[in-house]
Amino acid sequence: MSDSATTEAALPTLEQMQQWTSVIGRAQQLMLEQAAGATGRMLPFEPQVVASIQTSFAEEGMALWQRFLDAGGLLREEPLPVPADSPAARRDKRFADPAWTTHPFYDLIRQSYLLTSDYLTRLADAVDGVDPKQKASLRFATSGMIDALSPSNFPLTNPLVWQKTMESGGENLVKGLQHLLADMEKGQLTHTDGSTFELGRNIASTPGKVVKETPLYQLIQYTPTTDKVLQTPLIIFPPWINRFYILDLSPEKSFVKWAVDQGITVFMVSWKSADASMKDVIWDDYIQDGQIDAIDTVRDLLNVPSVHTIGYCVAGTTLAATLALLAARGEADKVASATFFTAQVDFSMAGDLTLFVGDEQMKLVDQLSSGGFLDGRYMAATFNLLRGRDLIWSYVVNNYLLGQDYPPFDLLYWNGDTTNLPARWHRDYLTSLYRDNLLVQPGAISVAGTPINLTTIMTPCYVQAGKEDHIAPLESVWKLTEHLSGPVRFVLAGSGHIAGVVNPPAAGKYQYWTCEAAKDSLENFVADAKETSGSWWPDWVQWISDLTPEAVPAARARQPGKGKLKAIEDAPGRYVKAR
Repeated sequence: MSDSATTEAALPTLEQMQQWTSVIGRAQQLMLEQAAGATGRMLPFEPQVVASIQTSFAEEGMALWQRFLDAGGLLREEPLPVPADSPAARRDKRFADPAWTTHPFYDLIRQSYLLTSDYLTRLADAVDGVDPKQKASLRFATSGMIDALSPSNFPLTNPLVWQKTMESGGENLVKGLQHLLADMEKGQLTHTDGSTFELGRNIASTPGKVVKETPLYQLIQYTPTTDKVLQTPLIIFPPWINRFYILDLSPEKSFVKWAVDQGITVFMVSWKSADASMKDVIWDDYIQDGQIDAIDTVRDLLNVPSVHTIGYCVAGTTLAATLALLAARGEADKVASATFFTAQVDFSMAGDLTLFVGDEQMKLVDQLSSGGFLDGRYMAATFNLLRGRDLIWSYVVNNYLLGQDYPPFDLLYWNGDTTNLPARWHRDYLTSLYRDNLLVQPGAISVAGTPINLTTIMTPCYVQAGKEDHIAPLESVWKLTEHLSGPVRFVLAGSGHIAGVVNPPAAGKYQYWTCEAAKDSLENFVADAKETSGSWWPDWVQWISDLTPEAVPAARARQPGKGKLKAIEDAPGRYVKAR
């Protein structure tokens, strides 16, 4: 909102603004009194540290009010000065609209909120003498509360919403209410207009056939686009927490299409979204009846000794277990290489998701999984909470307060296309891996009665991490390299859990870092890594091409449905469409 005349016409009255400034001042005073009294008694703060924080908060608060008065208060014409070291000096896209700084009322609200937010965060960090996980939980809860109480989330304290309400006569709030009621009906926050997307037409549209179906997965074989293909095929194992087509969005973003165009015979596992019939499915099933079964199926179909594999997120964790089991059975040579997209095996540094595996949270998971499976909307809500400011509150403002139409965005459509999870598997995964971290303890986990040990894995591995990943933190993904005994290439990609992976070369976005020599620590990797602009996909395809350079004609069984496995249906298949 840059038109000051229009802004002024829609602003609250002078009396209303005076009331709000009084409220802000009283709120700051209450925060100080609370911190000095009850808060200090409930939590084990270091008194001197808290006193320092309180003194700093009081001084900064008084300085804010003095600057406000010196600049003319509510009647001033210039923006309120902001010291370079003040929390309000930091860039925050919630307050990007010019009115947040040019108008004295909103400027005072913004600066007061950011000052109080900084104070609460510092206070949470000052808690001493508690378990690190308890402290992390407190900080996470504090951060969530701060984000929820942002003045940008409320109609009367958001200049954009106030302006929109005045201009539309409140129609934006009516439309926002329609959005809210629709979301309540489906039990999920809407991020995008899903009516513009159709599986098999403009997303998940890479040509191919379903060539096998089991109660756990469908196997898709994609149609080659080159005359010759690498002899060693590729099987992609996506996470069953989400649908596979994150790797096959629009043709311009599709990793599947790009890999096919590089001359690779590509297979995709499309997992079945869990229902009551899968209540007894456990991790062993995803390893044996899922990944190993698919590996053996493709080897037999194409008459090849081994396959390349990719495991994304939880499927990457499972792929590590699969490799360890194959090694224990003397069958490691079935896999020529393993690529891990943002996957973890050591959960000691797994980030904020570890805050959701306490006793109380597990009781809630059990209650929500009483039908034998967990509704995927609950998992989606958990992931949204990890980035509540971006994935919850920004949409509350846009969808419910501003009443804006949903933009079509394939990535957000996929994000909202949830899958259900088998109850037993989900609980065991959270407790055995996230909570107890058993996978990295040799022999602590058995699959079908066989103890597994990750350090027996000699398979060449390509480990990709996202620099800004909030689901599988960089430090946690790196730990995978410390448990593998074969050759490892570690690649750090710009961006996060999704955009760091789905980054086609044609987009020319982000960058990646590599080291040609192995490094014994993440710190040494970061210090010596070479930065390369753009997508890491070409680096990966060069890596597997060097491992298995032999090529064969793209004929007979290399064509979907032309070998011993006949086509069942066109890609993307019915499993991915089941709701």
